[in-house]
Amino acid sequence: MPNKLQIEQPKESKLEHDERDRLADLIKEQVIHALGRPMDLRSVQVRKVWKDHYRVNVFVGDSALSASLAHSYFLEVDSDCRLIGSTPKITKLY
Repeated sequence: MPNKLQIEQPKESKLEHDERDRLADLIKEQVIHALGRPMDLRSVQVRKVWKDHYRVNVFVGDSALSASLAHSYFLEVDSDCRLIGSTPKITKLY
């Protein structure tokens, strides 16, 4: 039986899901462009925190078992999903 929280949350439409994925991909590209591509890049995780603010985590490692968090950023984007701020600042490392 679903709990109260599961019942109250509206389902995301296919269009909303596709748009969320598109925005996440744009943010990933910008972060990797600014940071550089680590040799052992495993994944880049993008999570929306609130309107126009995201948490981005960059994981590296040879396998899923050895993956570790190499970089983490709190980002602000404009209405066109362009990065306008980052804490900490993203610097070219690779």
